Amino acid sequence: FLVEDTRRAIQEAAQKRCFVCGKMGAAITCGELGCYRSFHLPCASKGECVTQFFGLYRSFCWKHRPKQAVQARPEQDSICIFCLDLLEDKISYRTMVCPVCQHAWFHRNCIQKQAIHAGACFRCFHCQDKDQFVAEMLTMGIRISKSRPPSWESDQAFNPVYQRPVRCSARKCLCPGGREQAEEDGSWQLLLCSSCAAEGVHQCCLYLRTSAAAWECDCC
Repeated sequence: FLVEDTRRAIQEAAQKRCFVCGKMGAAITCGELGCYRSFHLPCASKGECVTQFFGLYRSFCWKHRPKQAVQARPEQDSICIFCLDLLEDKISYRTMVCPVCQHAWFHRNCIQKQAIHAGACFRCFHCQDKDQFVAEMLTMGIRISKSRPPSWESDQAFNPVYQRPVRCSARKCLCPGGREQAEEDGSWQLLLCSSCAAEGVHQCCLYLRTSAAAWECDCC
């Protein structure tokens, strides 16, 4: 954004009052023609407003926000598929449903958290539909990062799964440099289990020939 445009936007927002909190500096105005309700982005959820994070990035107040067109209603004592808390007995700003299967019910806050974590893998948790489900959630104001990989692929808890062994696991390691020493080739090359690749040993520690190309650990 140009500096001049940013300054102009700040000056205009300074003259607008947020209809939710009542304070000045509301930079967002409802996109409905003829509606002049303005609000702060952090106040949007409390005021049941919707901001669409795609295309023209339009925003709507509680009166003009898009609503799901499905006629389905949650059954009595239905729970959110994510947090397992009770839902309202009808579709509302805070209670939503998958437009495809109409069986996956969830809170707005819960599906927003799921969208952030799922990234490019975001889809209906129940029917696995992606295209129609994502389009509906975008229209309803859910922020989705289509280009970001899911957060669980970079979770520190899973890092060991992707790491190769870096030490000899033989009962008695014969390497003069210790279990952590491994050479590119030769007697002290670390040979990985051909089945699980979770264990490794120096070739000499198992008295294998230097030409040995396969080995399996005791577990495999």
